[in-house]
Amino acid sequence: MATAAPPRATGIRVRAYDDSLRSYWDAYVYHHPHGSLFHLTAWKRSIERMFRFESRYLVLEDGQEIRGVLPLFLTKNCIQGRALISVPFGVYGGICADNEEAAGLLRMEACDLARKENVQYLELREQRSTDYPGFLTKHLYVSFDRELPSDAGELLKSFPRDTRYMIRKAEKNGLRAIVGNDQIDVLYEVYADSVRRLGTPVFSRDYFRILREEFGASCEITTIWHQNRAVAGVMSFRFRDWVLPYYGGSLFEARQLAANNFLYWEVMRRAAASGVRYYDFGRSKVATGAFAFKTQWNMRERPLPYQFYLVRRKSMPNFSPVNPKFRLGVSLWKRMPLAMTKAIGPAMVRLFP
Repeated sequence: MATAAPPRATGIRVRAYDDSLRSYWDAYVYHHPHGSLFHLTAWKRSIERMFRFESRYLVLEDGQEIRGVLPLFLTKNCIQGRALISVPFGVYGGICADNEEAAGLLRMEACDLARKENVQYLELREQRSTDYPGFLTKHLYVSFDRELPSDAGELLKSFPRDTRYMIRKAEKNGLRAIVGNDQIDVLYEVYADSVRRLGTPVFSRDYFRILREEFGASCEITTIWHQNRAVAGVMSFRFRDWVLPYYGGSLFEARQLAANNFLYWEVMRRAAASGVRYYDFGRSKVATGAFAFKTQWNMRERPLPYQFYLVRRKSMPNFSPVNPKFRLGVSLWKRMPLAMTKAIGPAMVRLFP
């Protein structure tokens, strides 16, 4: 994965990303301890292609060496106004840099850019505790992860008794997993139904196709079938020695079949067998059903200290579906016909990047 540094002028400077840096940027992210798939240029291209958001990626260079990167997007809509976000629709984002001095230079440039663009706020979706001067911290999300033993029996034994029971229940119900990236349409139908019942807008089918194209072999679709019907599914991503099941959902009857338990067990089991060492269960809001479900797998819990630099806003934004202001909208969305939510959902989801 090592890549020679690009030829650049000497001296330390922060500059805008351009495509000549693609391989060097990705190599830096890949080797950085806080790098994630959301920092990769594949995520950048996916967001640009699907949502037409304007990227404002920043690179810190020291002579011919990259010393830090910061992925940023300028988003604009009637709900949030103008904002700089690192990164839209990503669990993780923020700065990857060699040291705090380098990170400080990127942070200073991002704040200058936020003021220049006259945005409401700048949001950095950091993974680790920070104490940035002039920034506010939002403690809304927690991420879950764990190490994966290579032996499936050992992995199964590491789960709580109730979780093991649900996996065995799913097996007795005759559930089976199919893995293959040709299942976009199958996954989408399950996912669309699932998020409608949660009261949140659904992405477009094209978004899933774009992600599959941009991430290639690093993307994997797993679906769970009961007889001749898909009842659950997830699109997972692999990054270094991690696997992250990201866009997933299930039908109403999946709960009685224990299909969700079986789905994530299959993702873990297959990943561990192929040599993947770590499983990232993504983020969830505290005191939600998703949060409760993820606590049943013996996962490490890590608060996600998202950072906000306010420019025009006077307080941190809260566009989460659990915000009481969206209660009526969430309730109405759950009652809409599925076909209608699939038709207007892609336009709605752009409002909450």
